[in-house]
Amino acid sequence: MRNEEIYNIVVRPLVTEKGTFQAQARNTYPFEVHPNANKAQIKQAIEKIYNVKVKTVRTANRKGKPRRHGMGWGATRHWKRAVVVLDAEYRIDLF
Repeated sequence: MRNEEIYNIVVRPLVTEKGTFQAQARNTYPFEVHPNANKAQIKQAIEKIYNVKVKTVRTANRKGKPRRHGMGWGATRHWKRAVVVLDAEYRIDLF
């Protein structure tokens, strides 16, 4: 896998109050990832970008929420969330 592909898989870390708590208590880190990425690709990308050892990856497809646009209706975009569990001796400093 090339570097361009690795950085396209991980869209952004989800830095939220819940994510920060889970990072401290359970060593799990949430990320927004490319919708077509599978768990093996996500694991490989996180390990190369952050130089850590990934234990497991959990994914969930998130449906976009309905929103009004003037007189009509639309929706926010669909996206994929990945929760990455690291080995005990590794940490990511973003959270």
